[in-house]
Amino acid sequence: MSQQEQDSGKPEQLVRSFNTGATRSADAGRYDPEGFLSPIVIERYCEYMNANRVQPDGSVRDSDNWQKGIPLAAYAKGMGRHHLHFWTRHRGYQVMDEKAAKDLEEDLCAIIFNASGYLFELLKRKQERQAPPLRSLLENPA
Repeated sequence: MSQQEQDSGKPEQLVRSFNTGATRSADAGRYDPEGFLSPIVIERYCEYMNANRVQPDGSVRDSDNWQKGIPLAAYAKGMGRHHLHFWTRHRGYQVMDEKAAKDLEEDLCAIIFNASGYLFELLKRKQERQAPPLRSLLENPA
C-alpha cells in the first residue's frame, strides 16, 4: 500500500481512501502487471523482436505477424533449440550451432517468444471454442 493510502485495518476493505480525498475500489485480488512484469525485461524483449523483424530477403514483417498463426510444433521445436542453447551457455560451454542466438539474453528472448506464441495459440483456441466469432456477431446482430 502506498504512503498516500490509508488502511482502515480491516482485512476486507472495499474502498481505498487517499490523503487527497480521492477514493478507489480495493485492489486486493486484482492483477498487478506493474509488479508481475519488469520494464527492463519487456524493453529488452521488444529490442530483440524488433531486430528480428527483418527477414532474409530484407523485407520487414509487421510486429504482430506471429499472431496470424504459427503451428504449435514450430513453437515447441524453436523453444527446445533455444533452451538447449541457453542451457549450454548457462553451464559455461560454447554453443556449436552456427544459427544460434548470439548470447544468453537472446536465448532467453527467443524462449519467451516461443513460449508466448505457444500460449497465445492455446488461449486463442480456447476462446474460439467458448465464444462465437466476432465476425458472426457483426454480420448477424441479435
